[in-house]
Amino acid sequence: MSRKRRADVAHQSLYTCTQKINRMGILNLGISALVSNCKQLRRPYKLNFAVTYRCQSRCTTCSIWQMKPENELTLGEIESFAKKNGFFKWIELTGGEPFLRDDLADIVRAFRDSSKDLYMVTMPTNSLCSIERIERMLRAILELGVPRIVITVSLDGYKELHDRLRGIPNNFEKAIAVFKLLKEVRKEHGNLDFVFGYTMSKHNKGAFERTFQEAKSAIPDITYNDFHINLAQSSENYYRNKGSDMGAYGEEVASELESILAHKRFSTNAVSFLDTLFLKKLVYFARTGRSPMHNRSLELSLFMDSGGNIYPSIVSNIKVGNIKDTDFDLMKILDGDLASRARASIRSGGEAPNWTSCEAYQAMLGNLLGSLL
Repeated sequence: MSRKRRADVAHQSLYTCTQKINRMGILNLGISALVSNCKQLRRPYKLNFAVTYRCQSRCTTCSIWQMKPENELTLGEIESFAKKNGFFKWIELTGGEPFLRDDLADIVRAFRDSSKDLYMVTMPTNSLCSIERIERMLRAILELGVPRIVITVSLDGYKELHDRLRGIPNNFEKAIAVFKLLKEVRKEHGNLDFVFGYTMSKHNKGAFERTFQEAKSAIPDITYNDFHINLAQSSENYYRNKGSDMGAYGEEVASELESILAHKRFSTNAVSFLDTLFLKKLVYFARTGRSPMHNRSLELSLFMDSGGNIYPSIVSNIKVGNIKDTDFDLMKILDGDLASRARASIRSGGEAPNWTSCEAYQAMLGNLLGSLL
């Protein structure tokens, strides 16, 4: 057999193996989601982890960049946490800017090695690291074999508006360049998905269509499905913007969201389908100011900040523990009185109205009938 033929066979075998892992991974995640419709899960299947609060942006809707990060978890501490809590199927690595951590691929490796049913790792980027750094680190992550890696490229407006909202000149062009890079990388790595992340606030409401058209002029084949929409919301423990008026509510915003929704194409892709359901509920949230359904935080998912503090979600200010105090054993925190009381309050609707993608997907998966109505 020729060298080229051997390489082709090896590549096909790797592809087949990856497809099998992919199917098993989404099956295991789906089973957890289905079970959560019938009973309370003891262990969460999603971890939302802020790997760092370092950030180069100067966003008007968020104050993370004003923080002075200290005592952030080391790689060794993250590895200890991953080993003792090997039950995650979905991990979101957020920030700050995740690509500022030199050991980002090692962090993903730690969870891959410990959570055998890990299906998906998602992370945002502001595109402000060098494109060479992003490509190098992303390729290292993709080669770890996690079935699905999803990157959200932040883009909050057309060129002038995005650069002003993010406080960084030429940020729009850098976001476009990163999106183009991802399109190229996906030709070699079928486990990569990516979208633009558009956060709507009082600063950019009414500007989505112009933003879409400017992005399309640079990337002609993009569609509305390439954009994930969020509403800017307040959080004391995460965004550090509690009390600020984002203004992304009311009929004007709801109508703009409905217009975006009307342009979305139906897709059988599970992530895309859930994104459409999320956007439908976001219209309701914008119009009424009420949560579309009860949160399932601290049960199906939780938020861990860069120092190891555990919260139900990014919008909750209820700290239920720190993993350093329990020798990195998360269940000692989740089985404690503080967490039990927090879960009971959340399930009874005690949390402030919110609808963020960090928590909403689990709420929808845990109430499939309500999600479809």
